[in-house]
Amino acid sequence: MFEGIDGATVRGARVRIACSTSNLGPGFDLAGLALSLFLDARVERVERIGSGGAPAFAWGELSGRAASWPRERNKLALAFERAWRELGDQDASFRLHAHSEIPIGRGLGSSGAATAAGLLLAAALAPRPISREALLGLGLELEGHPDNITPALFGGLTFSVPREFGPPVFVHGRLSPALGFATAWPASEFETRVARGLLPKTVPFADAVENPRRLALLIAGLERGDPELLALGGEDRLHVPYRLNAIPGARAGLAAAREAGAWLATISGAGSALFAIGPRERASSIADAMRAALVTTTGDGEGRALEVVSEPPRPALDS
Repeated sequence: MFEGIDGATVRGARVRIACSTSNLGPGFDLAGLALSLFLDARVERVERIGSGGAPAFAWGELSGRAASWPRERNKLALAFERAWRELGDQDASFRLHAHSEIPIGRGLGSSGAATAAGLLLAAALAPRPISREALLGLGLELEGHPDNITPALFGGLTFSVPREFGPPVFVHGRLSPALGFATAWPASEFETRVARGLLPKTVPFADAVENPRRLALLIAGLERGDPELLALGGEDRLHVPYRLNAIPGARAGLAAAREAGAWLATISGAGSALFAIGPRERASSIADAMRAALVTTTGDGEGRALEVVSEPPRPALDS
């Protein structure tokens, strides 16, 4: 639980949130993994802005990739406001700051990270306590699906399922320490709304049956670090085939990842980033290979080897 505090005695709070990849192939709208690209966010209480009666916000510094965020109604502010309305003084005023390494519109959880940051900062300053599970419920309300917001709030590998009432149910999965993780992304964004629009309303029965089979192999492969299980378990029939051709350079990037030693290579979330798993010692080479393929096919690209962020984020108070 977050301890409630007297807002008059604390100047603000800060928190670091990991990016996340989701789906991991067949774990569509289910699987998420926290990784080491970060959003650093900070909030400070300020003198009253406006006429009162509702929380009010001003923006401080937005840097890194956060510099391109809209200053009106972005995810960090929306999440902070949503949680503060539940927990805090409605006449309070705040200034928000953010620096982000997470590329926007690439399927690396930039929205989920901003939402998690807003929720956790509000909870840290609020006079009433709230559980992290309750924050997850608010996050799902704001995000619409739990695969990025869950690892953003809880860290590690998560499998989360929404419920009709209450926050999502989730479990943590196990990861072999032998695994390495890599991502690469082209210059072009790929909006989740557009990516979801490519999906069919119905799928063949054989495809619906095949995905849970693959998911079972994926979960075992992640725990054991088994190359064959990961290669077989990373295949998907529900979303990847429908999105792949719409992402510039994706086929070339995934092929390059496999040639460089990746056991699993797929789209990260809805794209346009690519994500791969292979031997830990090959992660940088796999990221470089995907990046080079994207540069060759699209003219631009970035790539990174990433570490799993297993621990949940914990806000720090500024007094």
